[in-house]
Amino acid sequence: MAKIPTAAVAAAGLIGGYGTARWSGRRELGGAVLAAAGAASAYQWQRQAGPGTAAALTGLYVAAFGGSHPLAKKIGAWPSVLAVTGVVAAASVLATRR
Repeated sequence: MAKIPTAAVAAAGLIGGYGTARWSGRRELGGAVLAAAGAASAYQWQRQAGPGTAAALTGLYVAAFGGSHPLAKKIGAWPSVLAVTGVVAAASVLATRR
């Protein structure tokens, strides 16, 4: 079985969390998707790059979620989610390269 890159898991959490909340009308379901992918990503980041990098990337993941809200008021919801997702995914790739 192929290993899913952690950047993809984090991206799926941010995009999937927003999409789930939007299309279901249930914010808590979106939060569950966001949290599950964030926990899985944090675990993999810790294994791949150590606890310090994992903490930094997890903090970025949470900040991206929070920062997407005010950014959405300026550029729209989906563009905001995609922009912060790109930042988190790129940081994940750069921080976990060997």
